[in-house]
Order: sequence, then C-alpha cells, then structure tokens
Amino acid sequence: MTLTVSVALCTRNGARYLPDQIRSICAQTPLPREIVVSDDGSTDDTLAVVRDTLAQCGMADQIELRVFSNVPPLGVTRNFEQAARACSHELVALCDQDDVWHPGRLARMVAQFAARPDLLLLHTDARLVDGDLKPLGSTLFHALKVQPVELSAIGRGEAFGVLLRRNLVTGATTMFRRALLDTALPFAPEWVHDEWLAAVAAAIGRMDVLPEPTIDYRQHASNQIGARRLTLSEKIAKAFAERGDKHVARLRRAEALLQRLQQLGDRVPARYLEAQHAKVAHQRFRAQLPAARPLRLLPILVEALRGRYARFGRGGHAVAQDLLERG
Repeated sequence: MTLTVSVALCTRNGARYLPDQIRSICAQTPLPREIVVSDDGSTDDTLAVVRDTLAQCGMADQIELRVFSNVPPLGVTRNFEQAARACSHELVALCDQDDVWHPGRLARMVAQFAARPDLLLLHTDARLVDGDLKPLGSTLFHALKVQPVELSAIGRGEAFGVLLRRNLVTGATTMFRRALLDTALPFAPEWVHDEWLAAVAAAIGRMDVLPEPTIDYRQHASNQIGARRLTLSEKIAKAFAERGDKHVARLRRAEALLQRLQQLGDRVPARYLEAQHAKVAHQRFRAQLPAARPLRLLPILVEALRGRYARFGRGGHAVAQDLLERG
C-alpha cells in the first residue's frame, strides 16, 4: 500500500513565486492527497493564486486544498506548526512558497519511508537558484559546508550526535511521518521548526538524508531564511562582533530540548540524555564567559581540551569566536 502525503505549505505575500511551486507539486507521482496552506497575513493575492494554479493544473478535484489565514501573523515556526497540525495523511512534506520541486521528488522520498518503517524524518540537498530559477552553480549542502563524515554518521543512525554540533536540516527539503508530531508538538518557541523536528526525530528514532538535490531553492531578497557561504570579510567581521545575547539564546534552546527529551522518558536512549545534559553545560559555559577577552583565555583552553567545543560546536571556529568576540 502506498503511503499518502500531505503538503504543509506556508505562505506570506508569495503570489509571484507560487505558480511555479504549485505546478511542480501537481507534477509529482504519487500526487499528494492534500495541500494545507497556512497563510501568514498576506496582503497580495497569494491564496487566489494557489487556488487558480491548482485549477489550471486540473488538480482541484484530486488534491484537497485546506486554507488557514492568520491575522495577525504567527511567524515562521508557529505558521509551520499550524500547517503540520492540520495535515491528515501519513507523511508530511514541508513546503516553502518560492521553491520548485524536482520531478520524482515525492516518489523518491515516499519509497524510503515505505521501505523503512523506523524512518521518522528524511531531508535532502537542494540546488541553489536565483529569483528567476537560474542555477547559481552551487547546492545547499555546499553552502552549509556539509562534510562526508557528517552524512556518513547520519546514515549509520548517529544523527543525534551530528545535530549536537549543528543543524543540517532545511525544512523546504524535509518529509516526516505525521506520527512524529505526537512527540514534537508543541514546537519549542526557542527553535526553528525544521531544526526542532529533526532533533526530536533523531532522539527517538531514525532520521536520514538523501545527498542529492530534490528541489530548486530560491535565493532572493525576500528570503526569510536563505543559504550562502560567508565571504572572508564577513567571517572576520562576525568573529569580532559583539557577543550580545546569542549564547544565552543557544543555552535556552539546549535547555528546551533537554526538557522535552526528559518528558519523553524511556523513548530517549540514556546516552542521548547524557549528551544533551553536557550540551547544556557547554552552552552555559559559553554564555557565562567574562566580557574581558584576556579573562576568557584559560577557561576556553580548558573547555577545548575537554573536547566540548569539538563535540558541541564547530571546534576551532567556535574557540576563535569565543576568544575574539567583543563584550
């Protein structure tokens, strides 16, 4: 029996790009059974464009359309949470308004879930394109500097350890079993929806990755979340930037995940709980570093020798950041 698919499509003033996306969804085999649109206060004709394009594709009778209009807007994470909650089929494909799905995307991903009952979440690479869908000569994984060792670890079932260091999952490329929502809802407000779903999936079961692009991922001025590599000058500027409250925010994120994992009890392996406890301790250490740079040197060296910068962050990059940031 073929697993059925819901599409969770979040929109906000996306009338310009939506026809391409809706047409690419309508060209999939198997077809999704429904598209749940959660619109975050659009002031253009976004919703009319969705309906009209679906009708033009001849799919208005084959794909159920459900629409939520949010006034005032919910914001990205809450918008996706609302859309995901409303999905009724076995698999949920997250969908951005300005991307384009490649032919065969749903078939490729659904087949993985059908063959692997333990698989909870699957994500993929994406081809980076400009606002007019012209390829930029790069992929999402290239922009994120995804390493073969990271992909290999995820494939071996060690995704939780990879995600302890950094997130690699982009929602626009992601499909998950709706059953995951039983433990992932409500989404922690400290987290972005895709990062949260991936972390919970990795903690209680299997998540995996397809290393090939399955969508065109537009990069344009209106992106709420984009993907590109920083230039050298941007990296230097970032290294010497104000510390601000970002380390406190990261601590709050780590604490929120730990709290959810604790609530899930025996569903989470003890080693993952121990690792998340250690992650919280590391983030608290970084948040509490003194403002004066000279006073940070010794404690940072000790923390680095304990291996926590490598285990829970970007290793030497994170060390340099903590040494150089102002304040």
